[in-house]
Amino acid sequence: MRKVLALFFLLAFGLAQQEVTLLTHQSFSLDKNLIAQFERETGLKLRILKAGDAGETLNRAILTKGAPIADVLYGFDNTFLSRALEADILVPYRSPEIRNLKATLLLDPTFRALPVDYGWVSLNYDKAFFKDRPLPKVPQDLARPEYARLLVVQNPATSSPGLAFLMATVARFGEDGYLDFWARLRDGGVRVAKGWSEAYYTHFTLYKGDRPLVVSYTTSPAAEVYYSEGRYQEPPTGNLFPELAFFQVEFVGILKGAKNPEGARKLVDWLLSRPVQENLPTEMWMYPARRDARLPQVFRFAPEPLGSVRMDPKAIGANRERWIEEWTKVVLQGQSPEAVRRGRR
Repeated sequence: MRKVLALFFLLAFGLAQQEVTLLTHQSFSLDKNLIAQFERETGLKLRILKAGDAGETLNRAILTKGAPIADVLYGFDNTFLSRALEADILVPYRSPEIRNLKATLLLDPTFRALPVDYGWVSLNYDKAFFKDRPLPKVPQDLARPEYARLLVVQNPATSSPGLAFLMATVARFGEDGYLDFWARLRDGGVRVAKGWSEAYYTHFTLYKGDRPLVVSYTTSPAAEVYYSEGRYQEPPTGNLFPELAFFQVEFVGILKGAKNPEGARKLVDWLLSRPVQENLPTEMWMYPARRDARLPQVFRFAPEPLGSVRMDPKAIGANRERWIEEWTKVVLQGQSPEAVRRGRR
């Protein structure tokens, strides 16, 4: 009898110590009480690995294919969806929570990538800076020197919002025109940051930088009110040009070869559960993928932009690397748009 009890406690202890590992981007954040509840209810210890921006996180998952460093991958978006699927690093999982998700967000028919949240990458401006100055009236104005030198963007090779903004310019100006637009931005003095945090918290004038125009999210003004602890009753920032806002969906998937596949499924279900989905808006400032998730009041300052850019993931997959390469040649290497277009294969 004692041996049976000893075995029981040993098994119970082992289960309680079992880990499930989430590989995600630097911006991942959820209420600690929710995480603690997940661990109590499942007997799992949640280990979170942050690997930089969404693009860098996906690269790490691909580089460790065959010997994954995590069980679940979260945070790759529709700009990288085709790359994640083509790399064959994920396994299908039809979570029971799928029935509660918005059908328009189910972009992967193989169910290897399930939507967790969505939002829009957009151009933000500092209201105080532009209080007595005119705002650009049309997207083309951004390339004028008086505005280009006020703008900070992210490198699309290393940043998902940077890549989303690049794609928005492709959609707005066309395959031939987008390089001319970026060449004018380059010549006008646009600044390129590695990622969102650097652009927003180092270069944006709201945080003592020298750039009052920044590529960020349509929810950023609401976030400023939320975190101001009463300082702001209205957002100190605003959104510009809904026609340059890019629709972004973030996904979760179970990594092929996961050490704890059962725990991985529980983790995916949890991320899609209503309590987590209702926590997402004020933690990661994205809209929840669930149809029945309630939005916080502060999201009244984050209206969904009309006429935003929605791009087919297949079109993204077919052209993403070329767009990044062409952008790099024009913006970082100083080549002419004409030369780059001539070099297209």
